[in-house]
Amino acid sequence: MARSGSVVWLCALALLCFGAVMVSSAGMSIDAVPIEAPEDAAGPGWKSAHPPTLRDLLQSRPVIHLGFAMIALTIAAFMPVARALGPARDVWVKRPVALLGLCVAGMLAVLAVVYLPGIGRSVNGSARWVNLPVVGSAQPSELVKWTLPIALAFYVIAIGDRIRSLWTGLAPGAVALALVAGFVGVEDLGTAVLVGAVGGLVLLAGGARLWHFLPLIPAALGALYVAVAGSPYRIRRLETFIDPFADPAGDGYHIIQSMSSIAGGGPFGRGLGHGLQKFGYLPEDTTDFLFAVVCEELGFSGAALLLAIFVLLGWSLVGIVRRTTEPVAALVALGVAATLLAQAAMNLLVVTGLGPTKGIALPLVSAGGTGWVLTSAALGLVIAIDRLPSRAPEPETEPETEPETEPAETPEDEPLWSMA
Repeated sequence: MARSGSVVWLCALALLCFGAVMVSSAGMSIDAVPIEAPEDAAGPGWKSAHPPTLRDLLQSRPVIHLGFAMIALTIAAFMPVARALGPARDVWVKRPVALLGLCVAGMLAVLAVVYLPGIGRSVNGSARWVNLPVVGSAQPSELVKWTLPIALAFYVIAIGDRIRSLWTGLAPGAVALALVAGFVGVEDLGTAVLVGAVGGLVLLAGGARLWHFLPLIPAALGALYVAVAGSPYRIRRLETFIDPFADPAGDGYHIIQSMSSIAGGGPFGRGLGHGLQKFGYLPEDTTDFLFAVVCEELGFSGAALLLAIFVLLGWSLVGIVRRTTEPVAALVALGVAATLLAQAAMNLLVVTGLGPTKGIALPLVSAGGTGWVLTSAALGLVIAIDRLPSRAPEPETEPETEPETEPAETPEDEPLWSMA
């Protein structure tokens, strides 16, 4: 690990540790006290407090998930990317459209598992989770969210200059993106928007013409309108976003409690573990709305520290993208960076009331074993990309005479990764 890769590794570790501590704090609960108290109780009706031991902390779910995430991060960081890119690129060059279609079919099959009886699990009316024997609960959309940008990156580089053509270049990639994002959007509109935006960015950065995307914008907006208008609970979420106090005890309760948690922290917070909203007032306090607990317990200073880590992580990821000269690797790193930063921005907008409520977690912080492991593995892949040579090796011998050549013209639509 070198250069920005080391910073990415340290930032990921810091966010995971931060998340493990805050998830454990947000998950605190008050047990019911029996009427007959034990003899060593502090008083009638109270049971004595026994703080958790180090063994209890090490066996907690957040710490176990942190350990698996760091293992995934480290393994991915030392993957032989330099040796794998060449053969993988050669395979994609032979049949790019067929391989992209095969990848999309696999992603759709993975997403469809949530509808299988006995495996799929619905929460709050949404079928997004599956029950696995060893892993436990997992979201298939988490896997698709990270693999689709990689498949699109290989497709874009494999077809070369054809990406500038609407029908033979952009159209297959756009159809693949629409199929996956549309399937995800049936149950999770927020993740579908994230997947669509990142996939479009990868196609555009790979050399697709900007004006070719213009006809696709009305179609995407139309699909978004149908997804919202055809779902009553999504309409209520938009109404709640506009005026949460119209129904403070119903649909507006969630965001009102979130804003109350943020406002109650002040400059330095109530203290770690001393938050009040997590005791039955703030829904989804360990997952989507964990940032509100951070603001309440650690205050503005703790929230600023968390945001500073994300800014440093984003800055390092962008630096890796700009330095990488291998086209496929640069697009893969761009997809990972855009996914992580866009997801973090969406979560913060929701928690602070600046966006409609969606089930978007704060990456590497909000509770979620599958999310932590897959996000860490994606960041590890970027670290491995950072270890690639920065430029091609210089030739050992030079010709005796240099022929006069005309200055090369700059392509009309140069891929964004070549501007670094």
